[in-house]
Amino acid sequence: MALAKISQVAGRGVFVPGNDIDTDRIIPARFMKCVSFDGLGEFVFFDVRKNEDGSPKQHPLNEPRFQGATVLLSGANFGCGSSREHAPQAIQKYGFRAIIAEGYAEIFFGNSTTLGMPCVVATREDIAKVAAAIEADPQTEIVVDIAALEVRFGGQKIKITMRESARDALVNGRWDAIGELLEGVPQVQQLAKKLPYLAA
Repeated sequence: MALAKISQVAGRGVFVPGNDIDTDRIIPARFMKCVSFDGLGEFVFFDVRKNEDGSPKQHPLNEPRFQGATVLLSGANFGCGSSREHAPQAIQKYGFRAIIAEGYAEIFFGNSTTLGMPCVVATREDIAKVAAAIEADPQTEIVVDIAALEVRFGGQKIKITMRESARDALVNGRWDAIGELLEGVPQVQQLAKKLPYLAA
């Protein structure tokens, strides 16, 4: 089965401000004792969203008006710190489908891309414009157009950038290396039949 071609992501957004938001803040280490990534979504930003007794703190993800948002906005160097794959997994399992930030840590960016979750870059000023539109109307639809390298929202648009290799992989459905390998199994099997040292 071919991988989905991801040329754009559309949905409501939420702005989680801050620079250097690291992977431990995104998903605290104590929640990484899992066999699979399923269920990690409920722990995303846990320590900044919850008090020790489990009651909610003041945080954008706790606000009812932002529930169901699928586009996450943030600041510079998002996803820095340790290389844990659990961080983008938790973000995706929470329900986010794309991230708009000023920049990303290298490994976080790569792990997100292999999940089919675009991480696009915009200037601080442009992110502020999108955040202001969301604040004014949380129902505003945000279209992250990877093919056109722009974000459209509330009758406005901003330019975005993305590493060309990642953009190409998403737009052309080549974002999951393991998926691509599995797609090639029939061809591998056919070739193996022709090789005398494997045909025995």
